[in-house]
Amino acid sequence: MPTGVHIRDARQQLFDAAERVLLRDGPSALTSRAVTDEAGCAKGVLHRHFADFDAFLAELVRDRTARIESQTTGLRAAAGTGTVAGNLTGALTDLFDSVAVAIVGLVVFRDELRSRLRRTGPAHGVPLLAEAGAMIASYLADERELGRIAADADVDSLALSLIGAGHLLFAGGASPDAGAVDKVVTAVIADVVQRRLL
Repeated sequence: MPTGVHIRDARQQLFDAAERVLLRDGPSALTSRAVTDEAGCAKGVLHRHFADFDAFLAELVRDRTARIESQTTGLRAAAGTGTVAGNLTGALTDLFDSVAVAIVGLVVFRDELRSRLRRTGPAHGVPLLAEAGAMIASYLADERELGRIAADADVDSLALSLIGAGHLLFAGGASPDAGAVDKVVTAVIADVVQRRLL
């Protein structure tokens, strides 16, 4: 692409290009050249907006993590409606789309990126998954307050179990059907839901 050509919303264009490269070729293929080639722009465009490639990758992950905030709002608004298992199944299915699974792989693959993200985010766990766990825990806490799960339910441990199981289900390549996700969710929360009903 010739220099001097204005690119509308260059940051988002670069993020979208990075996600396409990541999905198609995996984390090892994600380089600044691959991203700018995919975006159809000069390499200097990336460096005009970001200090270096790791800064770009950190912002890519933060952009994806910010989407969890809106998912959190929607999930917490569902507390007290539908079924707990149904709400969690929907949340995990939305959370673990192919891009999110690929972003988790990227964070695990690149040590410097993980270190950079931990300096400004949760100190433990895998960035993105840690925020997702907080989302699930906050929803479960709301359901506990409403009496739909046991008063002594350990929502943090349940959230970790659900995020770990969800990631394993979706990381295998083809996305599982809703029935498979619901089966796992129901098994993880069965004790706290059943005890409430006894």
